Amino acid sequence: MKVTDLTHIIHSDMPVFPGTEQPIFEKANTLGNDGFHEAKITMYSHTGTHIDAPAHMLSNGPYLDNLNIEHFIGDATILDFSDRKMKLIDVDSLKSYEEKIKNVEFIIIKTGWSKYWGDKKYYEDFPSLSEESAKWLSEFNLKGIGIDAISIDDIESTTFAVHKILMPKNIIIIENLTNLDSISKEYFILSIMPLKHKNADGSPVRAISIENI
Repeated sequence: MKVTDLTHIIHSDMPVFPGTEQPIFEKANTLGNDGFHEAKITMYSHTGTHIDAPAHMLSNGPYLDNLNIEHFIGDATILDFSDRKMKLIDVDSLKSYEEKIKNVEFIIIKTGWSKYWGDKKYYEDFPSLSEESAKWLSEFNLKGIGIDAISIDDIESTTFAVHKILMPKNIIIIENLTNLDSISKEYFILSIMPLKHKNADGSPVRAISIENI
């Protein structure tokens, strides 16, 4: 068994979605004063490698805590677009992967953009799904769709149409994945366990892949 960490580390100087704040780590207790370390952490629910609940953008969508635990683990595969110069991933580009998509519960869109993490280019020109592609993918029996970029929608989007096409099907969205080059198998298990708190519109996750070797 091979386990690979697909998660960016959370720290106070990390990249965040434009307009949000970076996480804050405060020392609440120290060894010297209290005999133990404890920190107070303040951050947005969509910080770092995270998942979006349907409730993130739908008024009647379920929160993460409304979904069964099985919704956060399952068979997965990667759709690799990292060697293609394309701004929008269209349906024709996806159709060559149709048989693979039928065999899994999660797909990961590999753009190669995680290599720009920490650079301003991370927020620019990454491939994202077209609305037609999102509609096509929503017809599959998927639990979730991931991407190694900051959003599955174009960074300039103000309507977040791709999110809103997928979410009514309870397809969760995983953003800011990394280290996808380390996955060698065509099919693997993806685990993206969120924090379990009430009315979770999203949550940072420790995303991992599990491969049989």
